[in-house]
Amino acid sequence: MKYLLMIYSSEAEWARPETDPIKPGVIAAHEALQAELRAGGTAWLGARLVNTPSARTIAQTADGHVVHDGPFAETKEQLAGFYLVEAPDMAAAEAWARKIPQIPGGKVEIRAIAHDVA
Repeated sequence: MKYLLMIYSSEAEWARPETDPIKPGVIAAHEALQAELRAGGTAWLGARLVNTPSARTIAQTADGHVVHDGPFAETKEQLAGFYLVEAPDMAAAEAWARKIPQIPGGKVEIRAIAHDVA
C-alpha cells in the first residue's frame, strides 16, 4: 500500500540563512533517509515544495472555479514537502514518518492512498 507522508513546518524557520546551525543537519538527515529508503528497496518519491507565496488554490463554486493566491488555510505551519512510500501497513508507514528530519515544531501527517497509483 502507498502512504503519503506530508511534512509541515514553518516557512520562517526554513528561511533562516544556510549558516543556521539546525538547517544543514536537517538537510543532511533528509539525504541519509533517502539513501536508507533506496538501500532498503522501498519504493518512494519525495520533494521539497516551493514556499507558499507561489501557490494557488482552485476553489469549486456553483458558478465554476475561483483561483486564490497562496494556500487555502492560514496556519503557522505550511506543507513543506512530502514522501510517497510503499509500506505493508500503517505501522510501517509510521516508522518511516518518524525518521523524517524536522526543524523543531515540524509535523508529519500520514495518509494512506485510497487507490493504488502507478
